[in-house]
Amino acid sequence: MRIVNDFPRRVQEEETWIPLADGTRLAARIWRPVDAERHPVPAILEYLPYRKRDLTAERDVQSHPYWAGHGYAGVRVDIRGTGESDGVLTDEYLPQELDDGLEILAWLEAQPWCTGEVGMIGISWGGFNGLQIAALQPPQLKAVITLCFTDDRYADDIHHMGGCLLADNLSWASTMFDGNACPPDPKLVGKRWREMWLERLDGSGLWLTKWLEHQRRDDYWKHGSVCEDYSRIQCPVYAVSGWADGYCNAVFRLLAGLSVPRKGLVGPWAHKYPHLGVPGPAIGFLQDSLRWWGQWLKGEDTGIMEEPMLRVWMQESVPPSARYDVRPGRWVAEPVWPSPNIVPTSFRLTAGHDLLPEDDAEDDEASLDIRSPLSVGLYAGKWCSYNAPPDLPHDQRDEDGGSLIFQTPRLEAPLEICGQPLVELELEADQPVAMVALRLSDIAEDDKATRVSYGLLNLTHRDSDEHPEPLEPGRRYRVRVLLKHIAQQFAAGHAVRLALSTSYWPLAWPTPVPARITIRPSRCRLILPVRAPRPAEEAALPEFAEPEGAPPLAKTLLQPTQETWQVIRDLANDRTTLEVVNDEGRYRLDDIDLEIAARVTERYQYAYGSYDSVSGWTEWQRSFKRGDWEVHTLTRTLMTSDADSFRIRATLDAWEGDTRIYARTWDETVPRDLV
Repeated sequence: MRIVNDFPRRVQEEETWIPLADGTRLAARIWRPVDAERHPVPAILEYLPYRKRDLTAERDVQSHPYWAGHGYAGVRVDIRGTGESDGVLTDEYLPQELDDGLEILAWLEAQPWCTGEVGMIGISWGGFNGLQIAALQPPQLKAVITLCFTDDRYADDIHHMGGCLLADNLSWASTMFDGNACPPDPKLVGKRWREMWLERLDGSGLWLTKWLEHQRRDDYWKHGSVCEDYSRIQCPVYAVSGWADGYCNAVFRLLAGLSVPRKGLVGPWAHKYPHLGVPGPAIGFLQDSLRWWGQWLKGEDTGIMEEPMLRVWMQESVPPSARYDVRPGRWVAEPVWPSPNIVPTSFRLTAGHDLLPEDDAEDDEASLDIRSPLSVGLYAGKWCSYNAPPDLPHDQRDEDGGSLIFQTPRLEAPLEICGQPLVELELEADQPVAMVALRLSDIAEDDKATRVSYGLLNLTHRDSDEHPEPLEPGRRYRVRVLLKHIAQQFAAGHAVRLALSTSYWPLAWPTPVPARITIRPSRCRLILPVRAPRPAEEAALPEFAEPEGAPPLAKTLLQPTQETWQVIRDLANDRTTLEVVNDEGRYRLDDIDLEIAARVTERYQYAYGSYDSVSGWTEWQRSFKRGDWEVHTLTRTLMTSDADSFRIRATLDAWEGDTRIYARTWDETVPRDLV
């Protein structure tokens, strides 16, 4: 990344509080031009629960001062109950959070240094609430950039996929369990810090139980899902994600569903801002964002809306790996989405395990069946990749042995797809609750299998996520399974493989008992969104600039980091464990003289052949230290299940110095609801 030290306008920084009508104060960090009170500027708001003073400080100082130096106010606000803000946070995207957001916008409008024009930006949580607040139509909000986000909190978030319960639901709940246990910084809030901390420790609660109590698409998930009424969003939206991220589907739905000016961008990245994007190539996203903000917050004609609506990275074939530094490929674009340039192309499955063009396949009443072992999914990676520790899917041949596979002949010419693959199945099951996992892979000439896309379907959700119905064993059904959107070139000499399994653990929680699926291959289809290259148009696309940002935060590493992702097969005891360790080491933020350490360990286990043995366990250790002041927390969560219910056991411990000042345990049981 190129570091920019000189900006058109000199920047000042302040930490302050935004007062709300109920007396609550929200902590804010603001970067703005020093002459903004004489020459007011638009504001760019990022509104998160992730602690602006420390845990996101390294990222924030490279973007917000950058915008400020170009004539904006970069405003980073901690949500109520997080960082140094007052209160307690008890769940995601609560009405209170959105109401507070409206008050923040009104406060910004009233500041003498602000023109009253505000944009919102955010990745993940901030991408969600930017859209949710836009749907409330506050007059100050003129444009949004939403990154790695969803428009549908049930169908396409970290909790569920295709009606299946994701293991990332546990992982994410554990992340917030840790985050909600962190204290405010005494340097800012003074002697109130301990009272505020104890209030959070005692009041935030165990979010995992709350989420598990909503296993179907009910009003709980509809709240905050802007797909319920896209017309509520009346300001321009720039939607951004990455192919390695869990949230790329929403970019395409938003482009199709909104009627306001909009753009979409999808790169090869994991859950990262594009100027920090891995796998690379990263791009000059901050420069691109200035064009968006200039267009909609300053009324400038930056030319950004004259470019194609959608721009994506067309990935090329690569060997399978759990981590990539760079994904080879090229930028391609579509003028609108859905695009008339995408041609749905159908391939039929055969009893001989082939994938053949529709016209080349013959009708056949033969059937194939599968009941997969729990080992299918050990090499799936995470639903939401951060590319650290290495969390992308590895060679799918390790998964294919427990799956039905269907493969095209070797390709005589490259095949490119852009969009959402679809699989139509005719099947029956021998249990009332069953699932299918479908994986699309690129098979190289040496037979290595790189996963390109995948999809899950809880078959009780075949007709509705809101009103699932059990299967009737032995009855034949027709179902459609949507895979993740992707832009991918399959090279000449390669093949396309579709794999079907009845489990995908630990990416998704298994069904109550093993289920056997029987399919009629000749009545099943893989439909690929085929895109013909347009070299002349692609050559005319403007190139993205190299990544740049403001000077980085002064940070001293005190203890090294450690990242591991291990599959452990204990053959003597017939037990398998996936262990993930992400140790951030210990480091000091030099400007505020604060030492921070964090380590998370996750273990997902099963005993051979035993669905009742499945478990997920997480542990977070966190500490903050400045001089004689030191606090640390320990959170642990264990989730298990049997055929009838989920069980959650969790502990939270907090220390001030060597004294444990808080301890609490939970032991909760939640009935399974056709999951």
